[in-house]
Amino acid sequence: MALEGGAWGWGRVCDAPPEEGACLMKVSIVGTGHIGSVLARLLVGAGHQVLLANARGPQSLAPLVAELGPAAEAREAEAAAREGDLVVLMVPFGQVKDLFAADAVAGKVLVDATNAYGAGGGRGAGAGPSSSELVAAWYPGARVVKALNTMNFKTLGASAMRSGDARLAHYVAGDDQAAKDQVATLIESLGFVVVDTGALHGGSVRQQPGSAVYNHPLTAEQAHAALRADAPH
Repeated sequence: MALEGGAWGWGRVCDAPPEEGACLMKVSIVGTGHIGSVLARLLVGAGHQVLLANARGPQSLAPLVAELGPAAEAREAEAAAREGDLVVLMVPFGQVKDLFAADAVAGKVLVDATNAYGAGGGRGAGAGPSSSELVAAWYPGARVVKALNTMNFKTLGASAMRSGDARLAHYVAGDDQAAKDQVATLIESLGFVVVDTGALHGGSVRQQPGSAVYNHPLTAEQAHAALRADAPH
């Protein structure tokens, strides 16, 4: 599909207006704690399908699947990764490596929504690889985008589906522009605005714990101002 500039203000990955349903995706969420479950509810509410996976197995997800209805199904992590159009990692960072076979996400958009609270993950990453670059190294061939990691689950659930200047910002960082466009399209379908923080190396660190935008609910204007003030000198 050709990328287009659409009503959501970002490069589109579909050829019809969002109200016609052509931008709807099958999203795999690996990790169904508080934030993964809230994201699943928002996605289903916006018309997307979700495949859910966690460390306890599909049977443990029966109550959440029942709540979400026919748009949700439970899978093992690798099956969810293989079947989804887009895969979101919402597990603790220490569980990301070897979560599934690398070829399960080869060529797919892999959203790193994790936070590495420690070496290589926060503001002190320096010249070494960021945590998202480690994810890309562990899953070669995946189109890794850092996103959906800056907002806690309460804010995520309470601030969705706003419009205009009232929308709060989420962020994308990555080296594949088309992949960032796809993630942005998904996020904007939930009533948020998207701010690009750059390439995976520097841009993902600008979203990590300790950054100017981490766990700070901001509009687009506020987010751009915070990122300018926080820019490396």
